[in-house]
Amino acid sequence: MIKIIGVGDNTVDTYVHLKQRFPGGNALNVAVLAKRYGAEAAYLGCVGNDDRGRLILEALKKEGVDISHCRVIEGVPTAYSEVMVIDGERVFGNSEHGASTLLMLTEEDLAYISTFDLVHTSIYSNLESQLEKIRGHVRYISFDLSQHLTEDYWYQVLPFVDIAFISLSMVPLANLERYLYKLSSFGPTWVIATRGAQGAWLYDGHSIYYQPTVPVKVIDTLGAGDAFAARFLVDFLAGKPLNLAMENAAQAAAENCTHYGAFGYGQPYDILHT
Repeated sequence: MIKIIGVGDNTVDTYVHLKQRFPGGNALNVAVLAKRYGAEAAYLGCVGNDDRGRLILEALKKEGVDISHCRVIEGVPTAYSEVMVIDGERVFGNSEHGASTLLMLTEEDLAYISTFDLVHTSIYSNLESQLEKIRGHVRYISFDLSQHLTEDYWYQVLPFVDIAFISLSMVPLANLERYLYKLSSFGPTWVIATRGAQGAWLYDGHSIYYQPTVPVKVIDTLGAGDAFAARFLVDFLAGKPLNLAMENAAQAAAENCTHYGAFGYGQPYDILHT
């Protein structure tokens, strides 16, 4: 059985226009979706002792994701981020990192992590200083850089990363290959760049693979990139050809756009008490 653990960030995506909130966060979403795509999965992170934290933990339990090493932090709220739709466009509002960034890995955590094939984490997880420790306990690390293009940051994290995900939607298409080569030079064996509706590219140090998006009626794009990453990682660990893994990942991302929230479990909320 393929084993994947998401380590680090979580949040509650709070849809102001719907007055609903959903469990989310890059590392958490990848763990849940990897489980749905056939992996054995776990999540290791921190939540507050509040309604948002309980929403996250209950959803993970229902999905069969192992949360045995999660922390519930007293006196610190669970992370949240507001999502609004203005003139048809998704806009992010207020947010709070809360307990999500407080994870300090123990030797027990690292021993637990070593039982997995792959750790997935992200720029939102505040684990940069702990990546080297994680590196010594797992075969693969995948890392989501979001849209971060600062080379100083790449120097800090990418030497410890095997699979790097990044959004290059803000980069001119003519410069995309140069960015793939540059990112690869910092350490990752596989670099995957996404550009929203324009598709995704993978560079494995030798060849570039292009994967177009799969047409779908879009309801909500939040979590589509996490679905792409989760499905790719499951197929990658299963030994499937890279082009097939990319194709399946694009299909997973498209399917994820057909509902609100990254993986469901929407809950009504009082707009005055997010």
